[in-house]
Parts: sequence; structure tokens; C-alpha cells
Amino acid sequence: MAEKKNILIVFTGGTFSMTIDKKKSGGAVPRYSGEELLKKIPEAGDLAKISFYDFGKYPGPHITPEIMMGLSKQLRKKLAEKKYDGIVITHGTDTLEETAYQIDLTIKADIPIVFTGSMKNSSEPNWDGPKNLVDSILVCLNENSRGMGTLVCMHGEVNAASEVTKIFSNEFETFQSLDFGMLGFVQKGRVVYNRLPRFLETINTNKINTNVDLLTVYAGMDEKFFRHSADSGAEGLVIEALGVGNVPPAAFKGVEYVIKKNIPVVLVSRCPAGETDYIYSYPGAGRHLHDLGVIFTDYLNGQKARIKLMLALGKTNDRKILKKIFEGEIREI
Repeated sequence: MAEKKNILIVFTGGTFSMTIDKKKSGGAVPRYSGEELLKKIPEAGDLAKISFYDFGKYPGPHITPEIMMGLSKQLRKKLAEKKYDGIVITHGTDTLEETAYQIDLTIKADIPIVFTGSMKNSSEPNWDGPKNLVDSILVCLNENSRGMGTLVCMHGEVNAASEVTKIFSNEFETFQSLDFGMLGFVQKGRVVYNRLPRFLETINTNKINTNVDLLTVYAGMDEKFFRHSADSGAEGLVIEALGVGNVPPAAFKGVEYVIKKNIPVVLVSRCPAGETDYIYSYPGAGRHLHDLGVIFTDYLNGQKARIKLMLALGKTNDRKILKKIFEGEIREI
């Protein structure tokens, strides 16, 4: 028999580590360490030699960009040991896509890195944590998982961190790639891939500029929040615009105000799927925004564009380079 491969499991918390607090709050709270969780999932040890690292017991909403960068640095240390054939990271699902994308952008690894989580806590009879963890280990053990960037494995589906998003608040199949579909799936112990990720990118930085705001455009929006963002010292702004990339005329004045402050502005669509474009030219439309200097990006959602801008600003504040990063002319910096 072939020798078992070495898999590192990094526990960061989330619903995966939670149980119902019957004595105090009556709700689910973080409780279990990595060692305690692995005792509940003995089948993981049947697949590989398991090591674990307790990074923290963070609920998803407690994860910050600084914590994400801390995780990235710890993972790079673990990778430098060259002891592992794959890394699985458990994470709260509320911010999983953001952390996974941050790791995807900051780490270029020779081995698979797979994020997973749980929609149900360990007190519930349909706790999905064990299956998600086992599936993620299987993904790490599959040679085809190499060179795919950071992956997300939930509900038997494998998605690229750069493409996936959480679309349901509490359903098992919540993580989906709406534009391009999943990369592959896990079924009966097998990992089957249908395609590669659209592309891979790397931003080589140990710094992250968290002073980046995110605004969602709505009908009748004016310039108020744009002005507040600029005047309160934001160093970057991501706008979730209407449709393919348009804003109300009054909001356009706010965008113009931000641009005049020499603050980089990145535009995505508030639609859950689809790309942005500057095909319209009525007042407030995409063509005028583009001419103003707004940076358009294609299939990223707002939360991911913010992660990317924060990392890019940790590397450079050159507007021309930032534009090339977001428009795909630069894939590694």
C-alpha cells in the first residue's frame, strides 16, 4: 500500500467549530479546538496523516483583513516547511470567500490549499462539517488539484476561490460560481474536474491597506456617501454599480468628487452575476465613469474587489498600475 500523504488542517473557527450553548445564550458559539473536532471525525485519519494547527476560534463576521493577512503569513511559514501534501482550512462561511480569495492572491503554492466550512453546527443532527472536511482532504490528495490556486470545497462541489460566492444564507449548496460553474465535484470518494480556473493572479505583498470603502448604488442615490468616504480619509473605493456599470446622475457627482481627491475607484456590478462594461453614455452611465478614470473590473463582486484593491494598494498606489491589475494586463506583481 502507498504511504499516506501528509495533510495539514488549519482551524480558524466558524460554525464548523460551534455547538449550542444551552446554559447561557441558547445559541451556537465557538467551542471546539482542532484536536477535539478531529476526534469527532475519525475518518479523516483513514485518508491521510493528519496534522493540525489552531489559528483561532473566530466566527465568520469576526474575521478582518488584518486577520486574513495574519493567516496568509502563517500559511507561508507552514509551506516553507515543505512537510505537507495539501492544506485544508476550516472557516466561517460568512467571510469564507473573502479570506479564500485573499489567500489565493497572496500565496502561489505547489500543493493544494482548500477552504471548507459548515452550514450547520455540531449540535445539529445534519452537521455537514465532517463530510465537507473529508471531501476537502480528498481534493488535496488528488494530483489534479495542483496548480488550481486556492479552492473552496463545500457540499461536494469544488470551486475556485476567485470565482465562488455565498448565495444562500443557510442552504447547504450556498457556495456557487454563478458565472462559470464549479470546477469539479467529489462523489463516492472520487474527485472529478470539469475545467480549470479562468485565470490565476498573484499580488506579492505582506501589507494590506484596509482603508478601502465599499458602496452599493441604489435608485436615487446622491453624492452624500461618496463625499463622506473621501472626506473621512478613504484611500480606495469600490462601487457596486447598477447593471453593467451605471450610476444615477447625482451619484456621478459623488464619484467625480472622489476621483478629484486622487482616490482610486474600482467599479463592479451589484448584480450577482455578469461583467461590467462602459457601453452606455447617458448622464451617469459607464462611458462617462470610465472617461473619468474609474477602474472597471469584469466578474468580481464587491467584497472580492475590495480584497483585491486592499492588497494592490499594499503594493502600489500608482493608478496606472492599479488599472492594469484590475483589467487583467498584469497577473502577477
